[in-house]
Amino acid sequence: MNNRLDALRVFCVAADSRNFRDAAQRLGISPQVVTRVVKELEEELGEPLFHRSTRGVQLSDFGQQLLGPARDAVQGLDALFHRSDRRRPSELAGIVRIAAPTSLGRQLVQRALAATLPAHPGLQIDLRLSDALADVVDQQIDVGVRIGILRDSRFVARAVAPVTLEVVGTPALVERVGAPQTLDELLARPTTALIDANAGRPWPWLFSEGRQVSPPKPVFISNDADAEFAAICAGAGFGQVPDFMAAPLLADGRLVRTLADCQSPPWTLYVYRSQRAPVPARTRLVFDALVQALSGAAEQR
Repeated sequence: MNNRLDALRVFCVAADSRNFRDAAQRLGISPQVVTRVVKELEEELGEPLFHRSTRGVQLSDFGQQLLGPARDAVQGLDALFHRSDRRRPSELAGIVRIAAPTSLGRQLVQRALAATLPAHPGLQIDLRLSDALADVVDQQIDVGVRIGILRDSRFVARAVAPVTLEVVGTPALVERVGAPQTLDELLARPTTALIDANAGRPWPWLFSEGRQVSPPKPVFISNDADAEFAAICAGAGFGQVPDFMAAPLLADGRLVRTLADCQSPPWTLYVYRSQRAPVPARTRLVFDALVQALSGAAEQR
């Protein structure tokens, strides 16, 4: 970030935040970038701008003196270029490519995007659904949605919701074979399996205390999460699925939960985008819309 006004913008947001991580989320960049920009600004000015501690950051005396003029400079630039809520229509037009897992994309992402499009007629969404990890460079992905660990420093990622894994089956299946009370009993009953698109073999089932089990003889196997879920709903066997798939059917009684006391800790649902700059306004719009919509969907589960 070579532009001094951009550096001052980072400084102003950091001054109004509890810590650099909070500032990074507000700016849509990584905490490492905030730290580096502040350090470079301090080196250029020859004075510390913040006092850092384990509890957060606090403006130095020099930082307090700089804050007023810095805000004036940033606000003046924003006014000059009409950056505050006055985007030209062309800035919100064009293609935004999105990568998402198949079932999550069909059930939640599509709905969130459908609510965003009517207000922005020039916006085009290119949604790529796949359970394989997306190559964001080769596929030119602008925004991604992913469940699990995301530690790639090339991305700005926002954790939006926990995702729990539920072992479920139909009431008819439970009546026919009985509800399993232990993992061993579960594995002795009819089960389904989902192929990991990256590894080419079934995903293991995850439980508390780090336990992983693989059903030895699943009665139904698929590389498509929706196809596996359809088999579960038809009573073919017990399956382990994300809560956003199971919740509506658990609520109306079409599915029942088993082994809830063995449930694994929740995973995290992330919305992410590339850290490359500048970020087009249309990409920020879609990124923010997905964060808001998926957070809201999680609260309703």
